[in-house]
Amino acid sequence: MPRRERNKFVKRGQVLELLIEDYAYGGKGIARIRNEHGEFVVFIPNTLPGQLVKAQVKKSSKTYAECKLFEVLKPSEDEVEVPYQDIPGAPYIKLPIEKQHAYKKQSTIELFKRIGKVTDIEDKFDEFVTSPNTFHYRNKMEYGFSAIGYNHERKTDVDEFTLGFKKRGTWWCGDNLNNDSGLFDAEFENHLKDIRNYCQDTGLAPWHAPKRVGFFRYFVVRKSYKTNKLLFNLVTTSYDLPQFDLDKFANYLVELFGGRVAGLLHTINDEVGDRTIATTGNINLVYGKDKIVEELLNLNFEISMKSFFQTNPKSAEKLYTKVIDYAIENKEAIDNTVVMDLFCGTGTIGQILASKSENTKIVGVDIVASAIEDAKENAKRNGIEGLKFYAADVGKFLNEHPEYTNKIKTIILDPARAGIAPKTLKKIINLNAERLVYVSCNPATQARDTEQLIQAGYNIKKFSLVDQFPHTSHIETVVLFEKQ
Repeated sequence: MPRRERNKFVKRGQVLELLIEDYAYGGKGIARIRNEHGEFVVFIPNTLPGQLVKAQVKKSSKTYAECKLFEVLKPSEDEVEVPYQDIPGAPYIKLPIEKQHAYKKQSTIELFKRIGKVTDIEDKFDEFVTSPNTFHYRNKMEYGFSAIGYNHERKTDVDEFTLGFKKRGTWWCGDNLNNDSGLFDAEFENHLKDIRNYCQDTGLAPWHAPKRVGFFRYFVVRKSYKTNKLLFNLVTTSYDLPQFDLDKFANYLVELFGGRVAGLLHTINDEVGDRTIATTGNINLVYGKDKIVEELLNLNFEISMKSFFQTNPKSAEKLYTKVIDYAIENKEAIDNTVVMDLFCGTGTIGQILASKSENTKIVGVDIVASAIEDAKENAKRNGIEGLKFYAADVGKFLNEHPEYTNKIKTIILDPARAGIAPKTLKKIINLNAERLVYVSCNPATQARDTEQLIQAGYNIKKFSLVDQFPHTSHIETVVLFEKQ
């Protein structure tokens, strides 16, 4: 058996200093290593052209390598100072928003050309929809406790009680958030160090990831932009629970935030996996209410800690407006018809569509039963009729309800990041709808599905980009497909 040829440029585990030269879809910076053997491409996520970075090789092949970012040693000339604490969840916060938009648009267009084989994609481009709030736009954050912190001056791990985010490039090391990150609620984040001190003063231990022991695990916060209320969830293990006074902690949160506190929940998570809500264990209401209300396009939605809801609600309004515009572009084609809303979540799109069309039957399907229950409750609260919601796997549902074949003129698709399973996409195609409005939080999988849809006789009529997550590489796409 021939020996595998050794990579002449890098080896796995090697730590490199690299200059980023280009930007690829998904926030991957491109560096190049040049030596007597030629030129070699290295991809480093969450980096920008012009940055000098320290990164570790995680995967390598004959033609390219993928690295994990450790540290930005020198910023790009495009970056500017911002008054926020640097966190891994906002790698581009120092890059002016217009430049962020330009990178996102160009890399997404290249993706549709390369993966979707859509050579004239620029001709179909409709609009780049910007987020109304560039900063402080998120309505949910998860902060982790850790027994291992990081000393930035000594550049080393230290034993300390931390509450914040993982240190970039590590799974075991926490990094304290001491003030506003620029992404979530400024008042709350400026008080996070007080909550950390309160928990530390109890003498109970934070989670130690390598040893898989500790009491404090996560602190999760949801915010309503409609009411400005905050809903908290403290996640701990069960072992030292008798030594922690949950009611006293709830009173402390009310001392800090007053009438803004909607409620405090407590979740027990004794699993070793890195998840905020365990598959086993329980969640209990300690104080106040277990839900908050958010408003989208004049409709009210009740959100629990577990509910899926758009993380940037103000931008979501613009996203949904674009989806509805595409769905009812020809209003006569939608009134008095059946519209199918697949992967519907809490039914937001279907409810907005039902409120804007006449005698249209909307069928919403999603595999998450709790989301469907929320969808039914929200429709009832908003007084919207003509909606049917089913908790089912989309592929199985289409098998079990053949009565919808050739009855549906419009299908709205909003799948998870993995896109649509090929068998499910075939079933959707067999429904023979005139138009598909495909919303995606992962244009790479959408571009892959586009090739199959084009082969099935659908053409892209137009598409837009929606910036739901400023300062990250994420971008949402809304594509209108029409049957030839």
